[in-house]
Amino acid sequence: MDLDVRAGEVHVLFGENGAGKSTLINIICGALPPSSGQIFIDGKPVTFRSVQDARHAGVSVVYQEFSLAPDMTVEENLFLANEKRGWSGLLQKKAMRTTALQHFQRLGFHISPDALVGSLSRAECQMVEIAKAALTEPRILILDEPTASLTEAETTQLFELIRGLKRSGVGVIYISHRISEIQQIGDRVTVMRDGRHIATVGASETDRKQLVELMTGRSFGGFYPEIQFSPTETLLTVSSLSTVNGKVRDASLTVRRGEIVGLAGLVGCGKSEIGRACFGVEPRAGGAIQLGDIDLSHATPRDFIQSGVAYVTNDRIHEGMLLCRSVRENISLASLKSPTLLRSGMLSRKAEKRESFDMAKRMSLAPLDIERTAQGFSGGNMQKALLGRFLAREPQLLILDEPTVGIDVNAKAEIYAVLEQLVSAGMAVLLISSDLPEVLSLSNRVYVVREGLIVDELTGDKRTEENALSGFFVKE
Repeated sequence: MDLDVRAGEVHVLFGENGAGKSTLINIICGALPPSSGQIFIDGKPVTFRSVQDARHAGVSVVYQEFSLAPDMTVEENLFLANEKRGWSGLLQKKAMRTTALQHFQRLGFHISPDALVGSLSRAECQMVEIAKAALTEPRILILDEPTASLTEAETTQLFELIRGLKRSGVGVIYISHRISEIQQIGDRVTVMRDGRHIATVGASETDRKQLVELMTGRSFGGFYPEIQFSPTETLLTVSSLSTVNGKVRDASLTVRRGEIVGLAGLVGCGKSEIGRACFGVEPRAGGAIQLGDIDLSHATPRDFIQSGVAYVTNDRIHEGMLLCRSVRENISLASLKSPTLLRSGMLSRKAEKRESFDMAKRMSLAPLDIERTAQGFSGGNMQKALLGRFLAREPQLLILDEPTVGIDVNAKAEIYAVLEQLVSAGMAVLLISSDLPEVLSLSNRVYVVREGLIVDELTGDKRTEENALSGFFVKE
């Protein structure tokens, strides 16, 4: 693998999940040693024995999955392993507070240094991660899917920050699967496939089709499947739903068998909380939830599972996968009491292995190694395994919350193909997504969510980006 990054440029690293991007950046930032080859900074060879070595050389990284301590404050996280100390060795808390306030003001991030990280939204955590990396005044800044949790306004703010870093001579390695972003912020793009350098092209001189073909090694047809919906009876009925935290107010919706219903809106608008409330995870303040003839208004997640509802979280790392366990165990986790896995009341390891392998194959897991630990897989393959866990239960209703965040276009296409099969078999799907083209292209109907309210329902020819966007914002 070859990569060169110039001072004052945004160099985009583009490739499928599993192409080797994470391994490469882990080598560059000192987390992994290379088995061969050499890294040069300013033309001089360097050897990083740790992440601290790389930081001292001016290399900082912001990972897609956060590395913050949730029980510490924003300020404490900001200076973690980089604390200011006086001659006596004591912490200079006043100096750190002043630096933190000035740093956030310079970046334009409105976050209190006293806030506990565990109380922050994903978007706010992303800002803290970026602020922490920028505090060290890096020469090389690596950003891994930095906008996955950000609103449009926050993304614009981040891009301004990146342009400021470029002007000061920082070289930025930017990993993203969003091609519109690549062309908006990138200078050059390096495409990886199977751990190798495929091509480096100018961001302004390429297009979506070329990038996808370089990434996959094959021509790419229509991205979104043309799903033929044949909805039947109503399965899920939500009436006047409100949540205790106030993020959902008086929401009503229906989902029929054989259709995908989308929830669209800006990050933080309350659409995720609607999905969580429809699975008993988010405490409800009022309203009714009906699954067919079953009243689930006061049900627990266990009740929803037993009634045939499956929920795939938007946070696969902290709420979805058991990272230190095998993919076999992760896939079978929700089906341990299934008759196909039990023999005389005991778990059949042979049956578990067979069923998990079949599901991994169905989900196009790569590599097809179900004994590998979950943390050894890319984000896209983790997502496919997580989805496979719940499909193994053959649910009636599938709730998907941001199912394609941080995964490449090929993995997205594979997940879309699975959804098409599920709907044609009569399953009901509630799709929650901040990717507007995705939710509009895949859904039979789309509810528009703004500030906890469902403000519109888009069907047929009304299902356009213009109509959806007009519902995202309060009209002046």
